[in-house]
Amino acid sequence: MRPRRNGTEHMTNQYKTSPAASRTVGILGYDGVQALDVVGPADAFSLASSHPDSERPASARAYEVLLLGPSRRAFKAASGLSLCPHCALEEAPPLDTVIVPGGKGLRLEPANSARIAEWLGAHARDIRRVASVCTGIYALAPTGLLDGRRVTTHWRFAGEIAQRFPKLRVDPNALFIKDGKFYTSAGVTAGIDLALALIEEDYGSEAALTVARYLVVYLKRAGGQEQYSEPLQFQMKSNDRLSELAPWIASHLRQNLSVERLAEKACLSPRHFTRRFKRSFGAAPGDFVENMRLDEARRRLSTSAVTVEGVAESVGFASADSFRRAFERRFGIAPSIYRGRFRAA
Repeated sequence: MRPRRNGTEHMTNQYKTSPAASRTVGILGYDGVQALDVVGPADAFSLASSHPDSERPASARAYEVLLLGPSRRAFKAASGLSLCPHCALEEAPPLDTVIVPGGKGLRLEPANSARIAEWLGAHARDIRRVASVCTGIYALAPTGLLDGRRVTTHWRFAGEIAQRFPKLRVDPNALFIKDGKFYTSAGVTAGIDLALALIEEDYGSEAALTVARYLVVYLKRAGGQEQYSEPLQFQMKSNDRLSELAPWIASHLRQNLSVERLAEKACLSPRHFTRRFKRSFGAAPGDFVENMRLDEARRRLSTSAVTVEGVAESVGFASADSFRRAFERRFGIAPSIYRGRFRAA
């Protein structure tokens, strides 16, 4: 909901004196913004406040989400949607977290990026967290605040960012990266992954998982995961009946995934299936299944407290020993040591 506009002073005081002592998140907008970069994080933070699966009172809001525009006038997203800001940048109250969404209006319009960069440079020291989604980094990078830091952005523009801002350490593959108080994320839906990570930092994993479930997110992805998942890469390479096999495997890792079972799923004989699979993807079906199991096991080791044995069983390995051997062969490190190094706080 938009606050009443009875003047700048009233608006600012309204958020300063919020009885909930909630964290105020400012999401910056402009003409040509990517709408999902705005509404994805906004909905995640809003749901964290309402806790749809509990009886949490409205007075205990976790976040107050404000949409900030170049002025009080509505601006138009790249999709044509009209978005009306709560207030202009110059009228913004004290903010806990600021998110800069991406969009062609920032990447292709220097005036937009320059104005936001100037505002960020003047206010970032008073903000606890500053984040960019997708090409929002085009406004954050010119401030110099990211110099020497690890960052990421949409894979399509990572090379251009690295060339234009050589002091940045660009990782073109991560979903999102935290370096100090600064967060950068990949394209579009990765903004939701980033918002979930920020919610988890503030209120714990249960709150973040509650929001993820309500949003019907397939799973809450960690920042180090690749922008291109292995099932997606698989689907992009295949234009026939095999294209639907990878997501099916991913959701049935605990089941029997023998060549015979997969061939049956693809309606092919085992011999024909194996030959066709190798020709299309350069790997045997068994190797592909093992890699998917190991990738999921790696994620579970870093995001849950389940024992190594429990993780091995949950992704379909016959025994903990076979899992450990496969894990060390693939990643060069024991599962228990990997967990100690990479488990999320």
